[in-house]
Amino acid sequence: MKSAAELIHKQAPPVVASDLIDKTTPENSRIVLILATQRACLMLGEQVCIDSPMSSGKRTGPTPTGTFAILEKEKDHRSGTYGDFVDRNGRVVRSGISMKVDSAPSGTHFVGKAMKYFCRFDESGRGIYAGIVPGYPSSHGGVRLPEEIAKVFYAKVKVGTPVEIREKGD
Repeated sequence: MKSAAELIHKQAPPVVASDLIDKTTPENSRIVLILATQRACLMLGEQVCIDSPMSSGKRTGPTPTGTFAILEKEKDHRSGTYGDFVDRNGRVVRSGISMKVDSAPSGTHFVGKAMKYFCRFDESGRGIYAGIVPGYPSSHGGVRLPEEIAKVFYAKVKVGTPVEIREKGD
């Protein structure tokens, strides 16, 4: 099995078409996510403004395919399901927990995982956000982007922006 470091190097870095990015607005943009290649594209019509690596949902929590739209934007979103149990002094007692299966130890409370530049695309709570992009599917169904790219996607979309999630590219 290959290490995460080996897989990361196989992903091409983000490519930004500087001549198109200034023309791209929340009114004319759309997003295309390609699961097989783990690439996220911010589009202006049929032209790719940004082509970035992403990390989609793993087998136990896959990212759905289909046509969606941005339902909500929240710059400093926190997960309501995944995060840490912390004590009253803010020290992490248990990390990487799921509120679906874990119970809070006595004297602790839940703090959701930070998901900056969050753009929700389905009613189940999945969205596009800044996070770790190891070069393979590793999320619980959402789509992680490098932070600098997530920030641009966030700025260039609005509630209602189309999101197309495909298994393979054209």
